[in-house]
Amino acid sequence: MIRSFRSKGLKRFAESGDPSKLSVRNVERLEIMLRHLDGATTPEQMNLPGFFFHALKGREKGRLSVRVSGNFRLTFGWDGEDAIDVDLEDYH
Repeated sequence: MIRSFRSKGLKRFAESGDPSKLSVRNVERLEIMLRHLDGATTPEQMNLPGFFFHALKGREKGRLSVRVSGNFRLTFGWDGEDAIDVDLEDYH
């Protein structure tokens, strides 16, 4: 389950489907990823074909990422069975 978001725009999209505050173009893919993340009970359940799941390094060590499109990544932490601090980030 997704317990918390870093971005208000992403939270709004997850809760109401309103993409107006998001910069990413492929909102359908983002919606699929958020549904998978909400249903996941372990981070490894996000390691699906085409998601390019990986752990982050450096100052973001301990966070995980999947590729939404182009430079955009859905990043998140993990606590118990929940995704936390979910964010949509432009990596470049």
